[in-house]
Amino acid sequence: MPVNVDPLTDNELNQVRQYEDFTTIDWIEDSIIERNRRLRLAKHLQTSTRGPNGEITLRWLWSQIRKILSASQAWFVVSLVGAGIGVNAAIISIVTEWLSDMKMGYCSDGWWLNQQFCCWEVEGNEDSPCDSWHNWSNVAPARWLIYVLFASAFSFVAAHLVKSLAKYAAGSGISEIKCILAGFVMRGFLGFWTFLIKSLTLPLVIASGLSVGKEGPSVHLACTIGSLVAGLFSSFSRSQGKMRDILTAASAAGVAVAFGSPIGGVLFSIEEMSPSFSIKTMWRSFLCALVATVTLSAMNPFRTGKLVLFQVTYDRDWHFFEIMFFVILGIFGGLYGAFVIKFNMQVQAIRRKHLANHGVAEAVILATITAMIGYFNRFLRIDMTESLEILFRECDNGGDYESLCQTSVQWRMANSLFLSTIIRTGLVIVSYGCKVPAGIFVPSMAIGASFGRMVGIMVKALYRGIMRLTVTVVVIMFELTGALTYILPTMIVLLVTKAVGDLLGVTGIADEAIRFNGYPFLEKDNHVYDVPVSSVMQRDLHTLRVSGMTLRDVAEARLASTNVNGFPIISDEQSRILMGYVGRTKLRYVVDRARRTQELSPDILCSFAPDPSIQEDPSWSAIGIDDDISMDILHATASPDTLKLWPWVNRTPVTVSSPIPLEIVMQLFKRMGPRVILVEDYGSLVGLVTVKDVLQLKPSDSFHSPGVSWNERGGLDGVLEEMWTYIADLQSSLTSWYHRVFRR
Repeated sequence: MPVNVDPLTDNELNQVRQYEDFTTIDWIEDSIIERNRRLRLAKHLQTSTRGPNGEITLRWLWSQIRKILSASQAWFVVSLVGAGIGVNAAIISIVTEWLSDMKMGYCSDGWWLNQQFCCWEVEGNEDSPCDSWHNWSNVAPARWLIYVLFASAFSFVAAHLVKSLAKYAAGSGISEIKCILAGFVMRGFLGFWTFLIKSLTLPLVIASGLSVGKEGPSVHLACTIGSLVAGLFSSFSRSQGKMRDILTAASAAGVAVAFGSPIGGVLFSIEEMSPSFSIKTMWRSFLCALVATVTLSAMNPFRTGKLVLFQVTYDRDWHFFEIMFFVILGIFGGLYGAFVIKFNMQVQAIRRKHLANHGVAEAVILATITAMIGYFNRFLRIDMTESLEILFRECDNGGDYESLCQTSVQWRMANSLFLSTIIRTGLVIVSYGCKVPAGIFVPSMAIGASFGRMVGIMVKALYRGIMRLTVTVVVIMFELTGALTYILPTMIVLLVTKAVGDLLGVTGIADEAIRFNGYPFLEKDNHVYDVPVSSVMQRDLHTLRVSGMTLRDVAEARLASTNVNGFPIISDEQSRILMGYVGRTKLRYVVDRARRTQELSPDILCSFAPDPSIQEDPSWSAIGIDDDISMDILHATASPDTLKLWPWVNRTPVTVSSPIPLEIVMQLFKRMGPRVILVEDYGSLVGLVTVKDVLQLKPSDSFHSPGVSWNERGGLDGVLEEMWTYIADLQSSLTSWYHRVFRR
């Protein structure tokens, strides 16, 4: 009897997708399937034309409305996502400030008020801000003990919630989101429980005093909001390409609400997050970031009219003699980055080896130690964002925090800032990566601010009366502070920092974390490998013959006994002519469903060849027909003795020849996004290559080949390598000339 298989329902499509966890998305297949949907929709709308006499029918009017709604849906979704991100960011900021102040005391006018709201427009000092604010004790040791106990309790609750309910809520999340945007599937990383637990635990972690920030987790939370909101619309939930655009826009909004910088958020998403960025995505990202910042500004969480607590403005200009000190700050930034990344990766290795099952205890111990040490330093005791606000101020604009601007105590303040820089650097190294929500942006800014303010005090002492403002503004983007006059110093310090980092061979900590975790992610930089693709391709392949295989062969000999992500279709074992490629996910589910719904004999033949009796629709493609119509085709082409599986076969997979350079294959992966590239010689299959295969090969050290120019190597290290090669060649030429002259 024929094999009857009904069309897939939405729930069954979700079951198909659950097989795909920790695999990669084939962006070519996704784009073709989306193209098919657009063609079918357009064909459906074309049938809804005017009536026989030319009158406008209700169906035609409804089709025009559907066109308008379809065109504006993406803009509506990104606006909705931006509003949700802004509300979430405002709530987190309010709760964080309240919990941070709770470690020091409480407000008698209302336990829900933090110190700022409790002492609104009331002058006071640290020990007695106002009459309504009461410290927990008047005895210094008791205040220290309560401070430490609150920090330990906050970290314990946060770590326990993360471990028990949402393990993906730990860490920054930026590394994983970069991989997700590149096509890596991580089910649950952008789920509801991750969003809820990270939103609840992030204020606890920041208030505990751990040397971590909320800006990285803010990007993760923004992307979870984007995924949850967009998932409510079918056009986004079933299209990975559309979902990627929403996640890219959400990441821009996450940075925007963290720093109060819509343009900075868009640039961050372009430079760091999305591997492919279009003009359309850029405008959607800008709209999402703008709506998020407007929402945050409307909620006004700090009651100051500012988007971030440390947003300031500067009235004074800089002097040219300060450029040398800007260079010093740039050198410090480069050395700091290299030092922190190197040792943090070593701490991560120790954490993975010895502390994998002790995440809660580790977080509590780190928070306790941080509180015990930090309480005795004025710049470590307060919240990092509050510390940034103080250190960024000019002395004439309320920046004299605890006599910070007084000449009589300038060296004592410089010493306190130096200790704060050293201690916080060590705490960042050991804290970033523990099993709680943790970012590294704000801690690094706080370290740069304390070091820069220390340099500013020293310069002020050397040039008394000339420089009266802090030079720490050069360690942050001018957009955060609104100090447009500091664009040139900012560029100088960033270029010096970049040069030092390139000289030391340093990449970003997010990229290092991707390598450490072994995620399949190709960097944007181009590397010279000087090898063909045949040197990395897989030769021992699990293939399927286009015909002649039974259901037992497919189900047991291939699906049950292998773990590969797909199977090339070949003509026969002798000629191995490539006929197509079928993904393991679809094949496994279709076979399981066919065996479950029908009593099929294990000896029934399976055919992967197209049926010439079926006239293909223009909305179909040779890459495989999407799941919502392929079951109908399977039913139409079924026969009593053959199970025809051709609708799921990609008949035009991406192929290359074995001699092609590996760099070209890498460009295909980056720009086109296939899951796998098949390698053939004269039509005969010889191997296949995936992103993981490419990542296993390190770039070649042979950069001295004549065909490689210094500008292709990238970075300052490439320039220095070129100079060193030139000097070595010059030395060799001079030596040879010397020997020739004197031998005569």
